[in-house]
Amino acid sequence: MYAKIYNFKFAGLSEAKVAASFCADNLGKKIIDYNIRSLNISIGQCGSVSINLKFETGNDLKDFNQKSSLFFKDLKNTFVFKESNFSG
Repeated sequence: MYAKIYNFKFAGLSEAKVAASFCADNLGKKIIDYNIRSLNISIGQCGSVSINLKFETGNDLKDFNQKSSLFFKDLKNTFVFKESNFSG
């Protein structure tokens, strides 16, 4: 099992809620296209959003990294946040 984890820090809880909804809508529609095995989105009281994605193979993770660039570009153009991410 392979995972990709994104952590976003927003200005406040309201922004984090809207961003989490945006992420859930967009990524939820792509579960089959990206071959996602697990999708978890968590919101923290301090305005943080954590997205945990799990994939069956390393190739699925690589494909996701390539195909999802438009989603993350839209996210960056829509919201102001700090980001960290890692694969494992």
